[in-house]
Amino acid sequence: DPNIGGRYSALSSFGLVPAALVGVDVPRLLQRSEDAARACGPDVVPRQNPAAHLGAILGELAKAGCNKVTFVLPPGLSSVGDWVEQLIAESLGKEGRGVVPVVGEPLGTPDTYGNDRCFVQLHLSDAPDPADALLDALQRTGHPVVHLRLGDVYDVGSQFFLWALATAVAGQRLGVNPFDQPNVEAAKVRAREMLATYTHSGALPALPVALTGDGMAVVGDTTAHSPAEALRQFLYQARPGDYVALQAYVPPNAETDMALLTLRTWARDQLKVATTVGYGPRFLHSTGQLHKGDAGQGLFIQFTSAARQDVAIPDEPGASASAVSFGTLIAAQSLGDRQALLEAGRRVMRIDLGEDVVGNLKRLGAALQRCFVP
Repeated sequence: DPNIGGRYSALSSFGLVPAALVGVDVPRLLQRSEDAARACGPDVVPRQNPAAHLGAILGELAKAGCNKVTFVLPPGLSSVGDWVEQLIAESLGKEGRGVVPVVGEPLGTPDTYGNDRCFVQLHLSDAPDPADALLDALQRTGHPVVHLRLGDVYDVGSQFFLWALATAVAGQRLGVNPFDQPNVEAAKVRAREMLATYTHSGALPALPVALTGDGMAVVGDTTAHSPAEALRQFLYQARPGDYVALQAYVPPNAETDMALLTLRTWARDQLKVATTVGYGPRFLHSTGQLHKGDAGQGLFIQFTSAARQDVAIPDEPGASASAVSFGTLIAAQSLGDRQALLEAGRRVMRIDLGEDVVGNLKRLGAALQRCFVP
């Protein structure tokens, strides 16, 4: 349905056909959604309407500066975080406002957080959750905590409806249109310009390299003498209320996940800022709108590497001729997004990890672990 934006389409044919193909009991899922729709209907007073209540919480907390919504999810619902991340970031991050969804960040003790955090825990059944004790401690120290209980995994159907409507309500409270994404197009325009340069000259635009070392190259203003020192200097710019966004234009795998987790955990613990991780170019259509549309609180670190196994994109379906490969397309998207971020006045650094992506991420993480914020 062209009238339904992608992030709101989980309960449309766009979301339900794939669900049916992987074996989901679609009528059962939709029944839970319909139950939520009735509970959030127009005849329900706002105080008793779950979506109105949740949306007001998100919107009013964000207006008060508590705009980093940190999700605490059980293993069986971890992928829900990727969906709600896009829904919130792309719907609310615009016109100098926004809510930053934080997904996949380990839960820490109260002293690792600033006063810009609120927490949302999804409970799957009534079984005790190892996170309960930490969340209790966070709540005692003044951090807002929202608990949402699911009877079983099919209650994600009710969550799809709840969060979609709550996000629209939060947009109303923030004074933004939750159904457009004006800044997504900016990165697309710049990426197309990069590809046009490639088509004309056979090469993508080259960026000035500030320094090289340990098999890595750093792009961006720095007085550092090593990539690790440059990363440290960049991160030390963090101020209360900022967040660190790791943008990984590298092959996703478990080892890379762990190496990025080390970096974000250090930033969370030492800088007391929220952290996000996104693999490019996927995140361009999830948190990419927020990155360029919010109040400019992000510090953006692009990690790149050359494609080891590249695949040509046919010029036409079934044709053998190809003017560009997937590796070139992804590189153009990273360059385009960097340019769009800079034009929006964002703080950006870029580190090419060379051939040893995981090893160099680990080296950077180990170097940070030896340092403490002065």
